[in-house]
Amino acid sequence: MTKGDAAAPGRPKQGTAPSGGSAVDAVTSVGARLKIGISACFMHPDPARIAFGKKTLQYLEQSMAHWVMSGGALPVMIPSPVGDETRRTVTGGVHFDDYAQWLDGLVLHGGADVWPGSYGETPLQAQWDGDRIRDDYEQALVKAFVAAGKPVFGVCRGLQLINVAFGGTLYQDIATQQPDALVHRDADVYDQNFHALDVMPNTRLAGLLAGVTSNKVNSIHHQGIKDLAPGFVVEARCSDDGMIEAIRYTGGPAGSAYVAAVQWHPEFHRPDLDTLDDSPLLTDFLEAARATKTASNP
Repeated sequence: MTKGDAAAPGRPKQGTAPSGGSAVDAVTSVGARLKIGISACFMHPDPARIAFGKKTLQYLEQSMAHWVMSGGALPVMIPSPVGDETRRTVTGGVHFDDYAQWLDGLVLHGGADVWPGSYGETPLQAQWDGDRIRDDYEQALVKAFVAAGKPVFGVCRGLQLINVAFGGTLYQDIATQQPDALVHRDADVYDQNFHALDVMPNTRLAGLLAGVTSNKVNSIHHQGIKDLAPGFVVEARCSDDGMIEAIRYTGGPAGSAYVAAVQWHPEFHRPDLDTLDDSPLLTDFLEAARATKTASNP
């Protein structure tokens, strides 16, 4: 992911918080930095891989960690507490709830396809099998953080996983199942593949992005939301084909956990590319995390 990595170092502070302060001010002016968990990507054992070929690797993409840092928070990768019994790994009784109690919020980032079995389908082609192990891990994280009242924010795969976790379904491959749709993933240009965004009026996202001048976002996905999960609203769509690009949970009682997600990668956006300034999304998420932390530690 070297192209994404280049987006993060030296990134200038973008935008302002809705209240007028910077994203960093929103986090650090009232005390200790927030600790934001980021779900891990998985590399499963592969004898052809030179480094740790027979082992499972868990890792973060650098730009995502730096995006969380840009808001003044500390990113913390969440290793899976589910061990491989055949390899006799020991996790010491650590559970997903332990992370949800210790950390202030959760970010689910991009990576492998979601396993179609997670939403009651079989893969249309073998290459769309996805990563069932990661699905189970991230769904357990979402459940734990929502139960703890901690905010959850999804990016790309994270949006898809959240939709599935709450009962929605996906297009396994947009080009196959929606042949008239825009090309949403171009491997040759990767995060330089862009399209315009239509933000739905009267949504929280519309309020956050009020006054933002560019609606250009990157597009690096071949799966997408087919059936929206119950309790969610669509906050943005692709201007060209109507593909769902942002969602938010509104089905719970007042004060229920904050759950929102976007299909694009805000961590890859840069001012010199004239892309959407989505720093208000990060600020809003971190303010929700701060409010939850303050309420539990008055």
